[in-house]
Amino acid sequence: MTGNQFHLGIDVGGTFTDAVLICEQTGRIDTAKVPSTPADPSIGFMAAVERALETGGVDPGAISHLVHGTTVATNSLIEGKTPKTAFVTTEGFGDMLEIARQVRPSLYDVHFEKLRPLVPRDLCYEVPERLDAAGGVLRPLEEDAVREISAALREQGVRSVAVCLLHGYANPVHETRVAEILREEDPELLISLSSSVCPEFREYFRASTCVINACIIPVVARYLAGIEEGLGRAGLEAELLVMQSNGGVLTAEQAASKPVFMVESGPAAGVVSANFIAGQLGHEDLISFDMGGTTAKAGLVLDGSPRVTKEYEVGAQAQPGQGMTRAAGYPIRTPVIDLVEVGAGGGSLAWVDAGGGLRVGPRSAGADPGPICYGRGGTEPTITDANLVLGRLNPDYFLGGEMALDVQAAAAGIRERCADPLGLDPIEAANGIIEIANATMINALRLVTVRRGNDPRELTMVAFGGAGPLHANRLCMEMQIPALVIPPSPGTASALGLLVTDLRHEFSRTQVMSAAAADGVPADFTARIRSLFEGMEEEGRRTLRREGVAPEEMDFRRGIEMRYAGQSSEVAVPLPHDGAAGRADAGLDTAGLDAAALADAVGRFHVEHERAYGHGYPEQPVELVNFTVTAIGRIARPRLPRIGSNGGGLSDAQRGMRQVFFSDAGGFVETAIYDRARLSAGHIVPGPAIIEEVDSTTLVHAGYRAAVDDFGNLLISTGGAA
Repeated sequence: MTGNQFHLGIDVGGTFTDAVLICEQTGRIDTAKVPSTPADPSIGFMAAVERALETGGVDPGAISHLVHGTTVATNSLIEGKTPKTAFVTTEGFGDMLEIARQVRPSLYDVHFEKLRPLVPRDLCYEVPERLDAAGGVLRPLEEDAVREISAALREQGVRSVAVCLLHGYANPVHETRVAEILREEDPELLISLSSSVCPEFREYFRASTCVINACIIPVVARYLAGIEEGLGRAGLEAELLVMQSNGGVLTAEQAASKPVFMVESGPAAGVVSANFIAGQLGHEDLISFDMGGTTAKAGLVLDGSPRVTKEYEVGAQAQPGQGMTRAAGYPIRTPVIDLVEVGAGGGSLAWVDAGGGLRVGPRSAGADPGPICYGRGGTEPTITDANLVLGRLNPDYFLGGEMALDVQAAAAGIRERCADPLGLDPIEAANGIIEIANATMINALRLVTVRRGNDPRELTMVAFGGAGPLHANRLCMEMQIPALVIPPSPGTASALGLLVTDLRHEFSRTQVMSAAAADGVPADFTARIRSLFEGMEEEGRRTLRREGVAPEEMDFRRGIEMRYAGQSSEVAVPLPHDGAAGRADAGLDTAGLDAAALADAVGRFHVEHERAYGHGYPEQPVELVNFTVTAIGRIARPRLPRIGSNGGGLSDAQRGMRQVFFSDAGGFVETAIYDRARLSAGHIVPGPAIIEEVDSTTLVHAGYRAAVDDFGNLLISTGGAA
């Protein structure tokens, strides 16, 4: 191994922490999986690092690229474990967080209660000042009032503060001065400015984003500092990069200062991984399906790019994307890969409600104690227990035989908690658990496809996560998805996504303009737009330069968020990209942004609006609202190895036969069991079949077949090549 360099990705999930180690020179992949440690995720992180290095026989100094995906930011918000934080706003707006949006997620739910504001009212401070909507100063900032606030913060023991002044997005001068005064009075105070975190209009959304950033800065900064310290002790010198919610990565330093950009860090990596895997096979339109131990997540990729949204909430229930129930949590206005997440992971609990109905999730057994069959003290049955009782899991080969599963305990738990109360046989109850879980996941798939205006019959599914391949074939049957891809080591596929993305920074500016004159836009109109883009691109260039990105590896993507005049939400429209726009060698040439280019963008807005919402109004006036730039720093992607043929027949990979329950067959079926490690390119496994590997199990239904391609993917379809 001497001289070889390696890329290492660590993904901390709710149940397991996964590691993927890829050799730059050979493309060899080693994986590792260890139980997560919810009380202190850094312990599981370091355990995964050590296990990966041991498995691969790699010296810590050979790691040249290290990326981390984590849910520590989201968990701290959901669990309410955030330090005391204050909020500073314009005089007269101190109730902004309490008032929120005055809407409810369910119109007729009279019992709905809004989440408590992350900052209590007694820590919301008002400062005399005022800007107009264009950023002009109507009332100068009263600096003595800021110093009084600083004294109050010290008295209250506040260590982090969010500053969101009215129209601060249009002119940051007052917010910047507030920060300067607060730092003069208390240099150790952590300060988040809305004009830096989310420079867009709509005060409450900007304030909420800024407050969330302020609340989790101390948590994330402490966590990342601990991770870097542990890596240093272990001899890893590679710079730590962190996955963002938008599918890119950023340095640990940037993540510590703007952690709101990484609230959906781990789940985003899964969609990136699915896109990378499908791209190798020539699929540009796909569904990413990730079923882990705690949740199942579905994402959409169109034209080779994951769908990104700014409609995201965290709190009572994470619910990104169009068509989801809104106002149940704290809104965040930062780009997030559009995911629908449901509480249907392998560890999701099955229970009987007060009305005598069988329910599954959203509560989960998690990593501690885990499902009953783990033998770690779990007493409530889970989806994993049901799959084991139905013969779908091998009790002697879970995690490659590292953990033995107790079939009898799982069956007893299902009988006691579900079957007996419902008057069912334990097998019937176990099958009911699986069917209910599948129905929940099918609903998520419909939300991410049909509700977005996309036909699932025209898409490919990439399924992964420890539990994903067990359920994916049935989901494809129900959704009429024609092709299913199961990558090698699906249980650690999200960690692979950490290693196949780029540095990415998002910039946005609000400037509401009418696009009515599409047939003859005045020169000064396009000049204003070009100025906005150029300013954001220059800011992105400075950021990437500080991170050591060479000019030739920089790229910039522009977009405009538009709406029909009078609407309250926007649709994002990317501008054409030639692959070099904004790079140093191309300069900041935006001369192509003329009347024709804007008219084309407006035309695509009408099309996208109709696709997303089912209707469009080409005759109605359109407004340009937010202008966005994504600054990208290209990172070399590792190449994945081809497996070739081992010269053996399919029978060489068969482990034996086992009775497996299939609901579509109405009972147990004698099923062939295969060892995935012995399959090679060209092998075709007919269903019904089970394909076992160290970190996952794939279930192939009757009428389907699994073909092994040159990269070791299982391509599952009803007939020809997937």
